[in-house]
Amino acid sequence: MKVTIVSPERTIFEGEVFSVTVPGEKGRFEVLRNHAPIISCLQKGTILCSGKETQTFDITSGFIEVANNEISICVEV
Repeated sequence: MKVTIVSPERTIFEGEVFSVTVPGEKGRFEVLRNHAPIISCLQKGTILCSGKETQTFDITSGFIEVANNEISICVEV
């Protein structure tokens, strides 16, 4: 899946991953390949991107959009 994480200042991450775990407003959730389309608000916590290497990003808030195996995440860091 293609993931793009952006903040108002810059692009934080862009790449291919197997899964993404995010801190949703109602709890953490994971996005895997062929996930149903979704838009959700994010709260303070850590985004975990699992690909060839695992990367983490601490955020204060944001939102995620998932559609057609593409994930767009806009965050405040």
